[in-house]
Amino acid sequence: MRRIRVCYFNTWAGRLEPVPDYLARVPGMDLKPLLARPGDVELLRKARLDCDWYAANARCFAAMQHPEIAFLPAWIAGKAGVLDLATAPREPGEERWLLCMAHQPQALGDLAGKVWSMLARAGVRHCFYAFDEASRFMPCFDAIAPHLDVLIHDESPLAESGAAALKPSCVARHRSWVANFTPGEAVFNEAPEEKIYFLGSQLGLTPHRQRQLDFLRRKFKGRFVASHDHSTPVDGRFALNRYKAGLSPEGRKFTTPAMARTHTDRPFWSGCLGQVPVSEDSKFGGRLEELHAAGLIVRYAHADLDALAAACERALAATNAERRRIFGHFNARETVGAVVAEALAASPA
Repeated sequence: MRRIRVCYFNTWAGRLEPVPDYLARVPGMDLKPLLARPGDVELLRKARLDCDWYAANARCFAAMQHPEIAFLPAWIAGKAGVLDLATAPREPGEERWLLCMAHQPQALGDLAGKVWSMLARAGVRHCFYAFDEASRFMPCFDAIAPHLDVLIHDESPLAESGAAALKPSCVARHRSWVANFTPGEAVFNEAPEEKIYFLGSQLGLTPHRQRQLDFLRRKFKGRFVASHDHSTPVDGRFALNRYKAGLSPEGRKFTTPAMARTHTDRPFWSGCLGQVPVSEDSKFGGRLEELHAAGLIVRYAHADLDALAAACERALAATNAERRRIFGHFNARETVGAVVAEALAASPA
């Protein structure tokens, strides 16, 4: 059996350290020195949300399981500690991987390719979970691409230059957002409130979205609960299982093809919580449409308020058996740890 140790590259982190040690530090971390405007209260609040979100990713990677892999205790490192991954002592038979997500490699700027190359020469393998159009919009993508062993991305096809730079052996997965939940974190609620919870953000309140919200308030009255916060705090997500249905934004307002399919992990949160996810159909279909066809998410036509109401009613009418099927699928298949573990197993030792 392969013995794999992963190190998660996280720009909120610093030195190379075990994930449990980092997670213990996160709640008390002073983020002000890391901000461009330390006195900006709203920026600090969003930084806290972002830091905690990436810490939840680290928790997921530390808990990964796969029948073909024995995962060694996971590490984490930021810009200050990532090169230490090359020289840190190894256990016998240890296969070492650096995991990075979103556009965080760009934090190293023009040095990103050199750092990835140096680590590769030291026997460190690379997994990049891009989520979106990194091959087109992350300047350092072409520099790190030749060193990638696993690429999980949501643009298809990749930009020509980035695709040409990948090794033939690189395992590529076309996968969009998922949830950063660990196995067993979310609890299935047998008797949720018969309500629809809208999990949105101020950024998503377009005139189209506002029209939907106004309609839902009139239609469902007290059965509709709306949140317009930038995001839900990581430790506050689990309380949302009190609601039976979860209405999440879609990416139609975005212009890049992948973001227009789905720019958010929120439908996946909903499924992991045992809510029935409800989402507007995207401009181009995509991953959420596959889940809809499998009966794991309820979708409705763009700008069709009657269809929106029917989708919400359908979600509220779901049986516990239907909700358990959704809950089981999303927790087993639509979490970042499960997706990455499968991709690592698919990459030749």
